[in-house]
Amino acid sequence: MAKTKTSAWFCTACGNETPKWEGRCPACGEWNTIVEEKIPATRGGKQSSVRKGVAAPQSRPTPVSSIVAAEESRIKMPSVELNRVLGGGLVEGSMVLIGGEPGIGKSTLVLQNILSIKSRRILYISGEESARQIKMRADRIGRPSDNVFIACETSLDNIFHHIADVDPGILIIDSIQTIASDDIESSAGSVSQVRECASQLLRYAKESGVPVILIGHINKEGSLAGPKVLEHIVDAVLQFEGDSRHLYRILRSIKNRFGSTSELGIYEMCRRGLREVTNPSELLFSGNDTELSGVAAGVTMEGIRPFLIEVQALVSTAAYGTPQRSVTGFDAKRMNMLLAVMEKRVGFKLAQKDVFLNIAGGLKVNDPALDLAVISSILSSNVDIPVPPKTAMCGEVGLSGEIRPVTRIEQRISEAHKLGMTTLYIPRNNMKGIDTSAYDMKIIEVGKVDELFRNLFA
Repeated sequence: MAKTKTSAWFCTACGNETPKWEGRCPACGEWNTIVEEKIPATRGGKQSSVRKGVAAPQSRPTPVSSIVAAEESRIKMPSVELNRVLGGGLVEGSMVLIGGEPGIGKSTLVLQNILSIKSRRILYISGEESARQIKMRADRIGRPSDNVFIACETSLDNIFHHIADVDPGILIIDSIQTIASDDIESSAGSVSQVRECASQLLRYAKESGVPVILIGHINKEGSLAGPKVLEHIVDAVLQFEGDSRHLYRILRSIKNRFGSTSELGIYEMCRRGLREVTNPSELLFSGNDTELSGVAAGVTMEGIRPFLIEVQALVSTAAYGTPQRSVTGFDAKRMNMLLAVMEKRVGFKLAQKDVFLNIAGGLKVNDPALDLAVISSILSSNVDIPVPPKTAMCGEVGLSGEIRPVTRIEQRISEAHKLGMTTLYIPRNNMKGIDTSAYDMKIIEVGKVDELFRNLFA
């Protein structure tokens, strides 16, 4: 008789199943991600519905031209920033996954939003905290509510019993890695459990029309924990980013079937929860009138939102022989490339000097349009001459020292003008077909790095 299969090997990164343990996953190529999990005894004996003789499904293929399109019904959340990231609100019957580092504010964000919803009954399932801990957080936020029901449960079967009793309008699962189904023999958080629990919750959301919000963990690489299939199951994946030592948090959309992934929301962590930041440039840019060297203002884009960010640099003689390169909030390799361009193309000797670079506000910026502000702040600190006040800049620097055009130049100009900038340096030929008569500011086009330096420090 054939031996019954009681275990299988799964990849924790992508969920691929392999017949035996391997050091590297053949599907995604990740190393040391194959784990063994127990499977139900009936799994190997399942047959397809065709072999069993089950009747054909009632649904029939429909031509695209005959399908009637309609607007998705949405639930407006109290947070304007959250509505923007979701694409206009929480869609009925959708499943949203919110991930982030421990202590970043995922549970606080969800709790303070649902406590302000008075028109629906909400069921909050907590698998990590007790009801008293959630009550303490609700009291700190200061928003009592009688239509939010708390249940501390990790069994999926018991969760569905609670759903039948409460009949909620919104379901919260905190977190999906702590929920386990009795049909799966493996422990909670395993590939099989996460996949099975998410699939059953998705089926409930689609059949009942009740939106489900899942809160998930992330691994040490910063990506969502669990199998990759979890991100494919849900309708939207929101990433809550930021440094827990700083005040600001960014809610970014990684996947959204009902909206754009270019939107993002910004919050500030306060004593009473998370506060929305409607104009982040006013907080990220100090606008200090004191003229100090090593400070430059750059206009960057996060998604489709423009920011005016303060770039700070400090250049000093290397005290211990070996120069240091310290970067916070910017790509260290890109800064080294910009230093090489300044030395090779412009002639500034920085090889034997310490260079420290910081993006104010604790944000991490990857926009290449911030290159001009980076090199301007470094040079300003090197020659100890401040950048002229109320001056901003945006542009990408190439290896030959040329300044390359950037995207969404009109939005960048509008943001600089709104915050009172009087001079803006932009790449040459980046203004074709754009009317600048509406902006009461001086816009200077530059094509080379040395040309920018002559204008700034003439």
